Amino acid sequence: MPDYRRAWVPGGTYFFTVNLLERRRSLLVEHIDALRASFAAARVVRPFDLMAIAVLPDHLHCVWRLPEGDGDNADRWKRIKTGFTRRLPPGEYVSAVRRARGERGIWQRRYWEHLIQDEDDLARHIDYVHINPLKHGWVERVVEWPHSSFHAYVRRGQLAADWGGSLAQIGCVPHSAG
Repeated sequence: MPDYRRAWVPGGTYFFTVNLLERRRSLLVEHIDALRASFAAARVVRPFDLMAIAVLPDHLHCVWRLPEGDGDNADRWKRIKTGFTRRLPPGEYVSAVRRARGERGIWQRRYWEHLIQDEDDLARHIDYVHINPLKHGWVERVVEWPHSSFHAYVRRGQLAADWGGSLAQIGCVPHSAG
């Protein structure tokens, strides 16, 4: 069995990638309001500063900062994932193992976590979050993706609306729905 070790740094800043179990599904954007509500509910109980987020159809990336004295990311993700799952109607495939554990088949169990090291690392990861919909070919320009904190950065004057260039400029192909 793999030994998953998490960095428990109270007040730390982290980058995450969290995936749906079935990567061909689009549940995160189809049920974006349920995801937003799940984040909001988790933040009431276990506050954190959501610094950047991009929600794609089958996965999301985000950067958040924990409160001083608190290093528990796992409970926050449990609350977000559970809250989202409970807001969805059942109907997905559930393996025998998950069924025996009383689980649904929405999320991958694990998530990718990276402890941000310094201001340069933070800037690189926030940029990665915002460029991700373009990188995956979902849009021609970053500003076209609606499920991203990029728009808040533009409103605050931290990024220009044309930041990130275009799909053609970065050499990616558009995402095909097939």
